[in-house]
Amino acid sequence: MAKSGSLSIRVVEGRALPAKDVSGSSDPYCLVKVDDQVVARTATIWRSLSPFWGEEYTVHLPLDFHHLAFYVLDEDTVGHDDIIGKISLSKEAITADPRGIDSWINLSRVDPDAEVQGEVCLDVKLLEDAWGRCLRCHVRQARDLAPRDISGTSDPFARVFWGSHSLETSTIKKTRFPHWDEVLELREAPGTTSPLRVELWDWDMVGKNDFLGMVEFTPQTLQQKPPNGWFRLLPFPRAEDSGGNLGALRLKVRLTEDRVLPSQYYQPLMELLLESVQGPAEEDTTSPLALLEELASGDCRQDLATKLVKLFLGRGLAGPFLDYLTRREVARTNDPNTLFRSNSLASKSMEQFMKLVGMRYLHEVLRPVISRVFEEKKYMELDPCKMDLNRSRRISFKGTPTEEQVRETSLGLLTGYLGSIVDAIVSSTGRCPLALRLAFKQLQRCVEKRFPGIEHQDVKYLAISGFLFLRFFAPAILTPKLFDLRDQHADPQTSRSLLLLAKAVQSIGNLGQQLGQGKEQWLAPLHPFLLQSISRVRDFLDQLVDVDKDEEAGGPACVLVQPSTIVREGFLLKRKEEPGGLATRFAFKKRYFRLSGRDLSYSKTPEWQVHTSIPLSCIRAVEHVDEGAFQLPHVMQVVTQDGAGSSHTTYLQCKNVNDLNQWLSALRKASAPNPGKLAACHPGAFRSGRWTCCLQAERSAAGCSRTHSAITLGDWSDPLDPDAEAQAVYRQLLLGRDQLRLKLLEDSSLDTEVDPGRDSRASDGPCAEVLAQQRAATTHLLQVLEDLEQAHEEFQKRG
Repeated sequence: MAKSGSLSIRVVEGRALPAKDVSGSSDPYCLVKVDDQVVARTATIWRSLSPFWGEEYTVHLPLDFHHLAFYVLDEDTVGHDDIIGKISLSKEAITADPRGIDSWINLSRVDPDAEVQGEVCLDVKLLEDAWGRCLRCHVRQARDLAPRDISGTSDPFARVFWGSHSLETSTIKKTRFPHWDEVLELREAPGTTSPLRVELWDWDMVGKNDFLGMVEFTPQTLQQKPPNGWFRLLPFPRAEDSGGNLGALRLKVRLTEDRVLPSQYYQPLMELLLESVQGPAEEDTTSPLALLEELASGDCRQDLATKLVKLFLGRGLAGPFLDYLTRREVARTNDPNTLFRSNSLASKSMEQFMKLVGMRYLHEVLRPVISRVFEEKKYMELDPCKMDLNRSRRISFKGTPTEEQVRETSLGLLTGYLGSIVDAIVSSTGRCPLALRLAFKQLQRCVEKRFPGIEHQDVKYLAISGFLFLRFFAPAILTPKLFDLRDQHADPQTSRSLLLLAKAVQSIGNLGQQLGQGKEQWLAPLHPFLLQSISRVRDFLDQLVDVDKDEEAGGPACVLVQPSTIVREGFLLKRKEEPGGLATRFAFKKRYFRLSGRDLSYSKTPEWQVHTSIPLSCIRAVEHVDEGAFQLPHVMQVVTQDGAGSSHTTYLQCKNVNDLNQWLSALRKASAPNPGKLAACHPGAFRSGRWTCCLQAERSAAGCSRTHSAITLGDWSDPLDPDAEAQAVYRQLLLGRDQLRLKLLEDSSLDTEVDPGRDSRASDGPCAEVLAQQRAATTHLLQVLEDLEQAHEEFQKRG
């Protein structure tokens, strides 16, 4: 039985942060760590003590995850960034409420003695002889210790306490992966057994030693089950500093953990789900999909929509699924102006479907224009209340421009960018995925059937543009980072420009229905351009649904990423295979990398014809490399094995920590099915005849650190996993089981109220038949849920 877990993290905002700069402000950003591994870095919010980030991450991780930490730092142009504070959340704290955490949490001070990480390997034996008790502690090794020295390493030694006695191991210099292999024996007089405590310290020639962590075992543990194996290091017990004077963060964190059964156990549930989309949608009240639609709410609805879309995509039935939800939504909508405007399961499912199958299309259409906006950094403003004439001085060489001049210049810039956006969209019909076009075609047919009058002639366009423009293009323009269009959030001036462009695209998507209404009358200068673009958009939407191929949306494909699809690309610095005596900075050369569903290839430039490729099937590990290995940050390694069984390591340096984590995640997901993945590797490099991490002299020495192949970032390219998605649907249906049972009792009571003197079959006709069908469907669904629950209990008993 497979195990899966994922963390949904949203770093919302901060408040009352302390000032770290001489200007009386700070430039805060957050680092997000999962078990001491940095998985994300937010944007820096310049000159703010109450920053708003609004950044979301999904982290897939193993079930042995322990804690999550948020570090707030002040970015400095010169010198090291200042630490403001931290928030540490244990796994138990996150799971205390099934809904997760959604609150303000005070920052606490960062105590070096509490910043421990890593594990120690011990073998403890408790012996007795004529002279009393003897405790034999074999201190073998430690791994992934915290770096305490400026070189990025430590000089660790172990100190063992038992009763009134203590002993120390030798000190091993300049490593976070020490191998002691020393046996320490401590004696105690007969009587009560004392607890055992093993502390790890970093030796310093000047000043006091630095604490690296400790483990402690009770007398009962020593007697009944003597420790033997790896143990996670813990900080000294101490009262937690609640902070308050360091400010606070508003966080949303939810941990989802599940154990996934083998595929055959989900088959009955899958059959019920597939039957649901084939039947009548409008009157359906008892199918799993109807129940899920009623149960889902809030954040849960978006997660559920993603799972359902991926589930049906894997079966090639995304089209019928979306059509089922669309028919239900349209049937209960009387006012066409409110169609798909709420965050219903139908709206969320179509939104997630667009992201899953259309993200590459979105990148092709919008990335060139968005990149121009970021690079050119033009000042654009139409709202007189927000206009800054001093900031816009650079657009005029004749002193401070007037408000009218700024408006005219901004209008020219905005229409220029908007023209490029509209041109890119209306000319993209051939690049839009067939699955998306077929889904829009089904949507239009359903809406036309429900609202056939001439007065509703625009509804068929608004139904599609409401999704494509209002829920896809406009949000991507507003927040490009959330759609992987940019690596970083925009600065305030660029954010304002993107907001104006997004508002204009929304107006075009609304087909100009709300132009001139509301408070934003200052957008009036844009109206002529918007009205001119609307007719082009109508023609584009007509072409978009003009699909001759009559097949189901979603297609028969069971993968989101085809072998030829480029999942990620960009410049990285690659280390030469054998750099010889070259200095480190000359050993890394700039190359353009492309990751597809087939291989990782690179060349000198994007246009270069000669490519070198690494087949994905050869990858055995993708891991972070310690900064001390090459005295360079953000380095990763790709460990491969050729047909002869020889291992090769490729070292790559990324632009920043987010770029590093995105490449790590993409490569790990792409190579996930590979057999023979490594359980351990070296986070250092083999230089000068030894590994820089563990100091071992053999190049073929076993890895000293665990690999982290299970830690990946969730995004549109996540592979389909039908069993995990079916498990998530099952968990959601369990929440409505009591509701189903109550409905079954109500249907049964209605059936018994029939006059016993009359033939029920003759008296009620179709009504009685419908009730009987609903009762049978409800009973079947309850039985499927009960069978799955029993299967989980049986697997849990087996361990």
